[in-house]
Amino acid sequence: MSKLVRDYIEFVWNQGRTEEAERFLAKDLIQHNPNLPDGRKPLAEFIDGLREQLPAARFDIRRLAAEGDLVFVHSLFTAEPGHRGTAVVDVFRIEDGLIVEHWDLREDVPETTVSGHGIV
Repeated sequence: MSKLVRDYIEFVWNQGRTEEAERFLAKDLIQHNPNLPDGRKPLAEFIDGLREQLPAARFDIRRLAAEGDLVFVHSLFTAEPGHRGTAVVDVFRIEDGLIVEHWDLREDVPETTVSGHGIV
């Protein structure tokens, strides 16, 4: 399951190979992101649009864990080189070898933190 999610992020998001989305995503993907509708096709269209606007955008996976049918990913999203980035936590539910459900949370990376520890 972890390899499925790692490959999905690399191929579909980082490389923009949305024509391969069916290898990773269920057609009727349940989407908990408040800005995206359910389904594989709307997500692939969103990724295509994002990559058109931000061709250098990428997710750098920092932590990945799995439990049961869930995979958790903590990553740094950068829109372009030099961008401070956004910390992202994604949760994927896997069924029959495909991602069937997705949740995510995002927070812009601050310049500093009170503790001095980074958020990613």
